[in-house]
Amino acid sequence: MRTERVTFDNGRGDALSARLDRPLRDNPRGYAIFAHCFTCSKNLGAVVVLSRAMVERGWAVLRFDFTGLGDSEGDFADTRFSSNVEDLVAAARWLEEHHRGARVLIGHSLGRAAVLRAAEHLDSVVAVATVGAPSHPDHVTRMLTGSREEIEREGKAEVKLAGRCFTIKRAFLEDIEEQPMREAIRGLKRALLVLHSPTDEIVGIDNASGIFTAAHHPKSFVSLDGADHLLTRPADARFAASMIASWAERYLPELDAVVNDNEEVVAWGPSRGFRTELSAGEHVLVADEPKSVGGSDTGLTPYGLLQAALGACTVITLRMYADRKGWPLEQAVARLSHAKIRAKDCEECDVGTSGRVDRIQRVIELRGDALTDEQRVRLMEIADKCPVHKTLVHGTVVVATEPG
Repeated sequence: MRTERVTFDNGRGDALSARLDRPLRDNPRGYAIFAHCFTCSKNLGAVVVLSRAMVERGWAVLRFDFTGLGDSEGDFADTRFSSNVEDLVAAARWLEEHHRGARVLIGHSLGRAAVLRAAEHLDSVVAVATVGAPSHPDHVTRMLTGSREEIEREGKAEVKLAGRCFTIKRAFLEDIEEQPMREAIRGLKRALLVLHSPTDEIVGIDNASGIFTAAHHPKSFVSLDGADHLLTRPADARFAASMIASWAERYLPELDAVVNDNEEVVAWGPSRGFRTELSAGEHVLVADEPKSVGGSDTGLTPYGLLQAALGACTVITLRMYADRKGWPLEQAVARLSHAKIRAKDCEECDVGTSGRVDRIQRVIELRGDALTDEQRVRLMEIADKCPVHKTLVHGTVVVATEPG
């Protein structure tokens, strides 16, 4: 993953701090913008984990600090909900100018309301996802119960939220209360995904019901069972990201036009560590090494990918052959393991082979009670005829050159 530090103007003279997380490969599947929760920042643990998980699936994600928060300029006390929407639009304009238009907006908590309002101003956006979102931004005012009277009387008050002090002005509350959120949800005209935990103690699950009921189709709901409001467990953030990434792919029609006849595979080497991104057309894989040898264990090892290629080729070849013959093969399962052994211990090796050799053990299970013994024998013979098997057994010439 590559992370680029960027800044852009919010349209009111303040520079907003952002991070653009991108795959190592040159052409991401699509661009998304993440809007964090009220008083949070782009560096919130869940935001970072969710962004990285999206990147692992080939997306690029722009996460930024709203005005007056995190590393962004401006005074939070002078911001309003409407200014948050303006910040989001400014982020989308920057992304469109320097890369491509955002296809997906992701809003966490109050950030959800902002993405719903911002979407109507952004033609490139085709889908909106919300995580732990209130059905109306005035949910924030319930967090200020003890200070509401002072804010109304004095025009502002110091409020402690998540262990930090913030100045909240009357204009902020008035702006929130005036937001026509139900109308915004009904008029979204984009695909909507609502993710919410039934055990969210900050924003109750009834808010998800309100959003989902108000929205028109296409709309989807995912329960983040057991997660808390901030998705503090990395596993919850990764699960949410996997759901968003998979769902959003449905709304990237340009992917259908990609043709990759020669199946060129590109390996994008890491700048540090061993995690490597592999792409073939629009398909993305990850290779890595175990933690025991300095890797981060985020993907199959290179030898694991080799075994995966042989295993996939084996079961696909068996499926093709059985279908062509009309044989009752219900499923073929191949289990593979790799080891380097001494040639003298290899019963399958040619006489005279010395040194150490690579040995792949392949156990093939043919499922189908109606298969005859003769059919099973023939299928095992066919397994050795899969193209990858032939490539490995008969040898391959690898030619390394530099481009140009």
